[in-house]
Amino acid sequence: MSPDMIPDAWASLRGLGLRRCEDQGNLNATWVAGEPPRFIVQRVSPVFAPEVHDDIEAVTAHLAARGLATPRLARTDDGGLWARDAGGAVWRAMDFIPGRTHHRVGTPALARAAGALVARFHRAVDDLEHRYRHVRAGAHDTALHMERLDAAATGGEGRRLADAILDAWRTWQGRLDLPPRHCHGDLKISNVRFSEGGEGLCLIDLDTLALQPIDVELGDAWRSWCNPAGEDSTEARFDLEIFAAAVAGYREVRPFGAEEREALADAPERIALELAARFCRDAFEDRYFGWDAERFPTRVAHNLHRAAGQLALARAARRQREEIARRLAGG
Repeated sequence: MSPDMIPDAWASLRGLGLRRCEDQGNLNATWVAGEPPRFIVQRVSPVFAPEVHDDIEAVTAHLAARGLATPRLARTDDGGLWARDAGGAVWRAMDFIPGRTHHRVGTPALARAAGALVARFHRAVDDLEHRYRHVRAGAHDTALHMERLDAAATGGEGRRLADAILDAWRTWQGRLDLPPRHCHGDLKISNVRFSEGGEGLCLIDLDTLALQPIDVELGDAWRSWCNPAGEDSTEARFDLEIFAAAVAGYREVRPFGAEEREALADAPERIALELAARFCRDAFEDRYFGWDAERFPTRVAHNLHRAAGQLALARAARRQREEIARRLAGG
């Protein structure tokens, strides 16, 4: 994909050199404009409706008004938040936030800084009044994901793995009744921007902003941050030291209520099981958007591997549930 495809809709981009961003995500194609960098320019995946930019603008304007650093959308020459190219694809430009991107949580200090930043974000949007225009219906409806897996599962190794995931869900003991609140929606560590000194600066990749319960938001973050092996390994474990640091950083800024603590104790297991179900279903339907052809012979094999890894992580979180709850309570 050539940068020549970028629509000539932003005066602020004219004359700036463009280079492909080294940190490419799974969905949006990304360039950096200017030297030193001034803007991030993205070809937005069609899985996100253009209305997502109205949500990004509302949330980032609110964050900026509360004094938090945040990337803002650059307006087009006619005042729009996005533009289409000749082929109809949606593009946007956003402020570049200098700093560092990490792809794994290697130290408790980084986990603590990330937890504190997420808490600042949540505290800042507590009073935001906004109805989201782009809604991912059922994105974290765990029971629905399990139903879909059960319906898709056929035979063989995948069926055995599906049964193990479904059995783990049937015996899960958590609660599902926390109210929705404004959330980022995808708190993998690469979506947290850090200073060179390790302080959390801002959250990026804002297409997933949504109303959802805090146990979904933080359960997904901790599932990701606290598994040193990553999603492409079946040697998963839940790192309690990283978890305790992330919780401590968050709690110093925004203390948890009693109901939140109760739900959060089971949240990493829940979200790991949910992701296991999604990967396993993708294996049966052979439709996941990306896979590592150098490590796995087929997309199906890669997704079964991912599903097994998330099931292992869920089991690890269940074994350590009492310790997770103790650290949430400040122990």
